[in-house]
Amino acid sequence: MRKLLIANRGEIAVRVIRTAHKMGIATVVVCSDADRDSLAARSAGEAVVIGPAPGQASYLNQQAVLKVALDTGADAVHPGFGFLSENAEFARLVIGNGLLWVGPAPGTIQLMGDKVAAREAARNAGVPVLKGSDGPLDPAADPLQTAERVGFPLVIKASAGGGGRGIRLVTESAAFLSAMDVARAEAMASFGDGTVYLERFVQEARHVEVQVLGDGTDVIHLGDRDCSMQRRSQKVVEEAPAPDLPDEVRERIRESSVNLAKACGYVGVGTVEFLYDPVRREAAFIEMNTRLQVEHPVTEMITGVDLVEQQLRIAGGESLSLRQDEVTLTGHAFESRINAEDPDRGFFPSPGTIDTLTWPTGPGVRVDSGVAEGDTIPPFYDSMVAKLIVHAETRPAAIRRMSDALAEVEVAGIATTIQMHKDLFARPEFATVSHHTKFIETAPGLLKETT
Repeated sequence: MRKLLIANRGEIAVRVIRTAHKMGIATVVVCSDADRDSLAARSAGEAVVIGPAPGQASYLNQQAVLKVALDTGADAVHPGFGFLSENAEFARLVIGNGLLWVGPAPGTIQLMGDKVAAREAARNAGVPVLKGSDGPLDPAADPLQTAERVGFPLVIKASAGGGGRGIRLVTESAAFLSAMDVARAEAMASFGDGTVYLERFVQEARHVEVQVLGDGTDVIHLGDRDCSMQRRSQKVVEEAPAPDLPDEVRERIRESSVNLAKACGYVGVGTVEFLYDPVRREAAFIEMNTRLQVEHPVTEMITGVDLVEQQLRIAGGESLSLRQDEVTLTGHAFESRINAEDPDRGFFPSPGTIDTLTWPTGPGVRVDSGVAEGDTIPPFYDSMVAKLIVHAETRPAAIRRMSDALAEVEVAGIATTIQMHKDLFARPEFATVSHHTKFIETAPGLLKETT
């Protein structure tokens, strides 16, 4: 691999560029007209504008991205996360034009992108799954009967896509049919696929996941993470390793995640996600993400493994450089996703120019950002400003380090979610691991506005 095209923007584009340069790989980044002067564009060896601001006209334009790769002499494409990162069609297009695809095979992306098929693959690999419908829900075959078999409360989930869209919680049978119609319509509008399925709802569940790394033949895991602090199914805070998990649950999700990845002939980095029921002390499969995760830095902090470097080496044809018994997990890490949103106005996006920007520094503190002071947050994309990551010897020490780091952040010119993060890390429920995926919406007095 001599020259890498990064088909993304923001902090993940900057993150990939830095590792590529460390490895001596030249870089080119595609950008929209709105991002022509972005930190990613300034950091790459080359930056090529491929279209106007809307993502559909730029970052999601497969032919435009491919043309830049071919015209600039790139021999590999890294999709980052979001946009085209889990698009099997784009992966086939890249490979079909003789370029290296930094990710798993298109067939693996397609399999795991269909959550019904992924659920079946997980079951076949011995991964625990939640009670639910057997395959897609057929609206013409008395779906209410299927729902009653699963039992209420239950969750209606879109088979395609993610990000919390196409999901509806139903607590009683009377509301089921209308909720199913809404979920199917939302899934069709968001993903072009109205297929849905059912799963048992876990009250006050935690979201845990396992990082896997494979070279097509061998697979290892790099420990687990917890992503339970969420708002409207969007992750807000992540940590590694997952706290307060019974040893047998931890071992089972790690081992079964490796088995699932092996069954797929997995290439590169991937994440197997689970819902953990602290009452039953059981974890069950949710989905597999066939890309680099937003929260990958917490795994890097506790393992010392550069996941982007591993992606690039494996995509270049190298075998795994680590055996499972060589993976060492040390200390505890947290990541806070800082967004340009105003919690006092219903988390309304807050685009604009950053007049002042100061990040914390010091041992165990890391900032992954796609902006610098004076840059503008455009209104067209995800509102993430940065990821603030800390590492310490213990979880309590890491909580203190994150609280101190958050207190040092200075941002002016835009509203951010920094105060929300300060409040979260001060909550006793967080310290005692008694929070869950609906904590932000339900905890009294946490936020002025969470609706």
